[in-house]
Amino acid sequence: MRKTIFRLMSAFILTSVVLGLNAGPVSARKTIIKLATLAPEGSSWMSVFNELKEEVAQKTDGQVNIKIYPGGVLGDERDMLRKMHIGQIQAAALTSAGLSAIFSEFDAFQIPFMFQGYEEVDYVLEETEAFFRKGLEDKGYVVIGWSEGGFVQLMSTLPADTIARLKNAKVWTWQDSPMSKAIFDEAGVAAIPLSVPDVLVGLQTGLVDVVYAPPSGAISLQWFTRLKYIVDVPLIYLLGGLVVKKSVYEKMGAEHQAILNKIAPGYLQRLKAMVRRDNQEALAVMAAQGIQTLVPEKEEVLEFKRVSNSAMDKMQAAGNTFSAETRQRFIRLLKSFREANR
Repeated sequence: MRKTIFRLMSAFILTSVVLGLNAGPVSARKTIIKLATLAPEGSSWMSVFNELKEEVAQKTDGQVNIKIYPGGVLGDERDMLRKMHIGQIQAAALTSAGLSAIFSEFDAFQIPFMFQGYEEVDYVLEETEAFFRKGLEDKGYVVIGWSEGGFVQLMSTLPADTIARLKNAKVWTWQDSPMSKAIFDEAGVAAIPLSVPDVLVGLQTGLVDVVYAPPSGAISLQWFTRLKYIVDVPLIYLLGGLVVKKSVYEKMGAEHQAILNKIAPGYLQRLKAMVRRDNQEALAVMAAQGIQTLVPEKEEVLEFKRVSNSAMDKMQAAGNTFSAETRQRFIRLLKSFREANR
């Protein structure tokens, strides 16, 4: 009996050793990252994401694989967040609208007329990056890198360069952006909520007349094929960020984390430069398409600003968006930057 027990114990120990040797180090565990994005196939975003995917797989010997779901096939950004929450996907490329659904302080980047150019955006992000990274991490997400959509402009099938004209038009509002709804409500505009993937159909069927996006977004999403006008006033800046669930990131192991952290920011920085170039080229494409540029009167721009500021004050007072501290920090940083660059 004792010999039998001894043989069983010996077999168990030998099996454990063999399995332990075959298991390999923790860092060798395979990680599949399912990443969702609104960016359509053929866009600069997808071009860069595909390159990033290939290099990450190569540098990790195939142990980290990124599977991309483009063009909003998994829904809008709030759908992506729900899917990350339940573990259906592990990462998403989000705009500031999606990022603010995780950490509301990101709404400060979407304050209308806050920024006057890309240099200001770059400066403010550099000065506040640690704050926003921590805000996301506290909510269970890790930022792999930042990019952008660029500056958003109004575009339409009929003239929409005044608030009075907007009130008489069928205006789209992004259902993932409460801030846009607040501004339209303040202006007395009865906007029509749609997800981004549904906007093109809305334009084709006449459900909406007025949309808003960075110029390159209107091109890549094919909205421009239905548009006739673009308003020459940058309304808001659209930040972009690539986030991964913190739990998934931590399971990757330190070695693979280091590889991803080293590779991804460079790709996203290159993407930012491409987006800025694409936005300029998109304006030329629209002009060639016959899309007319509308330049509002100074008084109309001031009225746009008054309405948006009033909406921001009400949202802030309600406590469902950025804090007064973050808003004032942005204002102080921009004041300092502008004084130094006069």
